[in-house]
Amino acid sequence: MDALDRVVKPKTKRAKRFLEKRQPKLNENTKNAMLIKGGNANLTVTEVLKDIYAVKKPFAVLYKRKNVTRPFEDQTSLEFFSKKSDCSLFLFGSHNKKRPNNLIIGRMFDYHVLDMIELGIEKFVSLKDIKNSKCPEGTKPMLIFAGDVFDVNEEYRRLKSLLIDFFRGPTVPSIRLAGLEYVLHFTAVDGKIYMRSYKVLLKKSGCKIPRIELEEMGPSLDLVMRRTHLASDDLYKLSLKQPKGLKPKKKKNISHDVFGTTYGRIHMQKQDLSKLQTRKMKGLKKRPAEKSAEDGGATPKKSKSA
Repeated sequence: MDALDRVVKPKTKRAKRFLEKRQPKLNENTKNAMLIKGGNANLTVTEVLKDIYAVKKPFAVLYKRKNVTRPFEDQTSLEFFSKKSDCSLFLFGSHNKKRPNNLIIGRMFDYHVLDMIELGIEKFVSLKDIKNSKCPEGTKPMLIFAGDVFDVNEEYRRLKSLLIDFFRGPTVPSIRLAGLEYVLHFTAVDGKIYMRSYKVLLKKSGCKIPRIELEEMGPSLDLVMRRTHLASDDLYKLSLKQPKGLKPKKKKNISHDVFGTTYGRIHMQKQDLSKLQTRKMKGLKKRPAEKSAEDGGATPKKSKSA
């Protein structure tokens, strides 16, 4: 049995908090990504992994040592690192004569590889090469996908879902205009995928809505799709299944009209208005004769004793 598969009982409070953090939850934590360098990674692949790590921080783990593995042939090492670092996303970089400047992006389900797509780097411009101001660490990006192939081809559709999962960042309850300062743009055309990143500049426009300008920030990648390892439809459907606690409960006797007004139907028992408590006023008090008439007749008066 693997050391990570054994049932571990915590001996300290710190270990107990660590295990509770990894337990299944209704609202899961933000997905972390691990960036792994292959055994024969060159300088280009290493710089790409560093730049993606800079974009993904603080929800990423960068492995600096080289790891000799082939994900499409043996996935045990990736699953081991996923369980060790509690990461459900990964980016593996390698380089060889057959597949130069190679990237493998994928995600896990229950610490097993779910989807995996291999991309080749044809052109790369790093963050250091573009001398512009950068966004602060942890900025949530806006994702834009251009190209009909993202909606037509199944492999590109799964790649789009994988990229959204990788770069989406934490779930936020509200958004402010000043926080929308980072754009990741993916364009698919002629069998290539162009990744560009921009910083949003809010300029004065003379009215309430500012004028928007985009300034290229880096990194910039020209990618081509190579091999794919996609999950079956049944397994993919199982990975999307939500627990019953997150499903909204159906509310009965509630309807909406075309204007969005909510109407509710209330069921009440028939009320006896004769027993309805009203305001006690002197003029509304019953006279003795009325009380005796309700009781079934007047009671005889008591004779005065002599």
